[in-house]
Amino acid sequence: MTLGGMMNHLAFVEEYWCSFRLWNQPMGDVFRLVDRNLDPDADWHAATTQSPDALRGRWTASIAQSERNVERALATGGLDQPTRRSSEPDEVPSLRWVLVHLIEEYARHNGHADILRELIDGSVGE
Repeated sequence: MTLGGMMNHLAFVEEYWCSFRLWNQPMGDVFRLVDRNLDPDADWHAATTQSPDALRGRWTASIAQSERNVERALATGGLDQPTRRSSEPDEVPSLRWVLVHLIEEYARHNGHADILRELIDGSVGE
């Protein structure tokens, strides 16, 4: 686990939920090349070949696109509207579910980042 891998993964998560699932938009070039069936952590591993600036740029761009997509969704249907794409016919999450899931995803990975920081500086919280 690296901070770069985490940023690449979170860029994937943003694009997957707020573009691909919410609006049924195709995944970006970088993520279309990632075969998560062969390697479920491919988005994490792909970060090893990217510069920190490229990873940060991809992550911040994915957040900006997510914000635009969520604003458009709120303006056209509100929090309870279903996503345009489902993974299963009986599983169609709402925009509300997607946003809560993103909060959960970031909370989990903020904890991972804190563990990495603790390993570096030895300082632990309460």
